[in-house]
Amino acid sequence: MNTYKNHIFAIAMGNKTQAMQKLSAIIPTYNEEINIEAAIRSVSFADEIIIIDSFSTDHTIAIAEKYEVRILQRVFDDFSSQKNYAIENATHKWIVLLDADERIGADLKNEIQTVLSAKPKASAYWVYRRNYLLGREIKYSGWQNDKVIRLIERDFCKYNGKLVHEEITTSKKISYLKTKLEHHTYKDFDNFINKKNKVAQLQAQMLAAKNKKVTPYLLFAKPAYRFVNHYFFKRGFLDGFPGFFIASFYAYTIFTRYIKLWLINKGLK
Repeated sequence: MNTYKNHIFAIAMGNKTQAMQKLSAIIPTYNEEINIEAAIRSVSFADEIIIIDSFSTDHTIAIAEKYEVRILQRVFDDFSSQKNYAIENATHKWIVLLDADERIGADLKNEIQTVLSAKPKASAYWVYRRNYLLGREIKYSGWQNDKVIRLIERDFCKYNGKLVHEEITTSKKISYLKTKLEHHTYKDFDNFINKKNKVAQLQAQMLAAKNKKVTPYLLFAKPAYRFVNHYFFKRGFLDGFPGFFIASFYAYTIFTRYIKLWLINKGLK
C-alpha cells in the first residue's frame, strides 16, 4: 500500500516538474561593474541568464564572465531595440527582465516560480518596485506607485519602440505580481547625471522627430512645475533630502530635454 502511495506521489511530482516553465533572465548593461554581480545572483534561479551589453568600458563583462551567463553585445541605439534584441535571442519562452540596479528577493523569486509552476493566467506581469535613493527608501515623491512589467511570455510581448520610457505591449492578458522588486537607483552623482542626460537626449530626439519646437513655457515654466509637483503635490518633502534631490532632477531633466531639442532644431547637435 505504501509502495502504491509512493508511486502515485512520484507521478504527481513528476507531472508538477513537467509543468514548470523554463525561464530566461535578461539584464541590460553599460558600465555596471558596481551592480552586475548582485544582479546576476538575484536571477540565479533562472535556467538561462543573458547579459545584453552596450560595449561596457569598465569591468562589467569581466565580472559577468565569472558566472554561467550568455553575453550579447550590441551598439546601443535605444532602450526598446536593445531589449527586444535580447528577447528575440532568449532560449525560453518565459522571460524575466531585470535592470542592473534591480534585485529579485527570495519572496519575489518564490512567487515567480509559483506562477511558472502552474499554467500562467497572463502573458505579462506588472511588479511594483520598492525604490531606494541615497541610502533611503522612497515612499513619496511620486514613486509610491512605481511599477514595471518584468515577467513576460516572449511570443506575445515586445517593447513598443519608444527610445526612452519604453513599455511592453501585448495583445494578451496582463496581470500583477504581489511581491515588490527592489530598485537601487543611485550609484554615484556622475552616473546619475549621465543617466539623466542620456534620457533627455533620447526624449529630445523623439520630440524632434515630431517637429516639436521649444517655447518659453517648455523651457522655464514646465521644469518649475515639475519640481513643485514632485516636491509638494506628491509630498517629496516627506522623503527628506532624497525627495528634494528627486524633484530637482526631474526639473533638470525637463530643462535639459528642451535645451537639447533646441540644439537639434538648430542643427547644433
